[in-house]
Amino acid sequence: MYEHHFQCPYCWEDISMLLDSSIGKQTYIEDCEICCNPIELTVVFEENELISFIANNIEQ
Repeated sequence: MYEHHFQCPYCWEDISMLLDSSIGKQTYIEDCEICCNPIELTVVFEENELISFIANNIEQ
């Protein structure tokens, strides 16, 4: 597991999430722990190193 800190695209608060580095590329939705809005996360790991992390808001 890999802990990553980033800014929520809705409330701009600093939050952290645990990411599974054993999966090379993944896209999933996780709620912000502060404002509870859904965040679409796209994460890419190569050889257990994070090479790309994108957190987007979901248009409602």
